[in-house]
Amino acid sequence: MHLSRTNLADIIYFLAIARHQSFRKAGLEVGISASALSHAMRGLETRLGVRLLNRTTRSVTLTAAGEELQELISSPVNAIGQALETLNRLRDEPAGRIRLNVLSDGAKLLLGPVLPVFVERYPDIEVDLTVTNKMVDIIGDGHDAGIRFGGTVPEDMIAQRLSPDVAWAVVGAPGYLEQFGTPTHPKDLHGHRCLRIRLGNSRLYHWQFAKDGQQIEIDAPGAITLDETRVGVALATRGAGLMYVPASIVERHVKQGSLKRVLEDWTHYDPGFHIYYSSSRQVPVGLRLLIELIRELEPMGPFP
Repeated sequence: MHLSRTNLADIIYFLAIARHQSFRKAGLEVGISASALSHAMRGLETRLGVRLLNRTTRSVTLTAAGEELQELISSPVNAIGQALETLNRLRDEPAGRIRLNVLSDGAKLLLGPVLPVFVERYPDIEVDLTVTNKMVDIIGDGHDAGIRFGGTVPEDMIAQRLSPDVAWAVVGAPGYLEQFGTPTHPKDLHGHRCLRIRLGNSRLYHWQFAKDGQQIEIDAPGAITLDETRVGVALATRGAGLMYVPASIVERHVKQGSLKRVLEDWTHYDPGFHIYYSSSRQVPVGLRLLIELIRELEPMGPFP
C-alpha cells in the first residue's frame, strides 16, 4: 500500500485509538471528531483489506490484525515523533501550546508567580490552563500534564516534584475564636464549626494531624462543605468557621491578623506539588521549559 498523506494520517489515528480504546478520547488527542475517526478507520480497513477494530456500543478493541499492525508501526512512528521533537528543541524561539490541568492551590502557589516570567521569556508558547479540584483523566481530556499533590498522582504517570512538602494549617477569624474558643487538641474540633472539604473524587476529607509520632484524622463537623480554597478563605475571614488549608495560602492573612493559626503544634505535612504526564507521549518542549523554570524560581521554596 502506498504511504500517502491520507494513509499516514490514518496510521496516526489508528495508534491513538489503540492507546485509548475509545474514539472519543482518541479524537480529543488528535483533534478530530469521533465520527470522523470511525470513518477514517473504515477507509483504512477497506484499503488494507482486513478488519483492524472490533466495535461495540461501549468500547473499541483491536482485532488480531490490529494488534499486529500496532506492534509493527508503533516504534517507527515514535521514532519519527522523537526526531521531530529533537528538531523542535533546536529552534531559537520555542513555540507551540501546552495544556495543563491544575489543582487550584497549585495554580495560585506555583503558576501564579511563574507564568508571568514564563510568557516574558517564551512569548511564542501558549499556555492553556484548566483550574479544577476534580480528579480527571488528563490524557483523555486532552491535557499535556496535570499538577496535583504528590500523594494523589495516578500510578501510571511520570511525576516530577515542583515544591517542598506542604504544611497544613487550621485557621479561624479572631472574632470566631473569641466566640467559640481556641482548640488545643484536634479532638476539640468536634465542638467547633468547621468548613468541610470535598475532595476531587467527591469524598469528604478528614483533617490530618501529626505530633510526636502520633497521627490523628478528624471528620470535622460543619454545616458548610466546599471544594474551593478561595471561597473557604473568604468564609473563614468572616467568621463562618475553622478552615483546614495549606499554610502558604493563608500566610498573608495570618500576618495581617484577619486569620489566626490554631493547633500549630499538630501540623501535618503532605507530599508537595508534582507535575505528571503520560509515559507513552512525547513531552512538549514548552512543558519541559515550564518545569525547568519552576525548578529554577522555586516559588514555594527549595526542594529536593
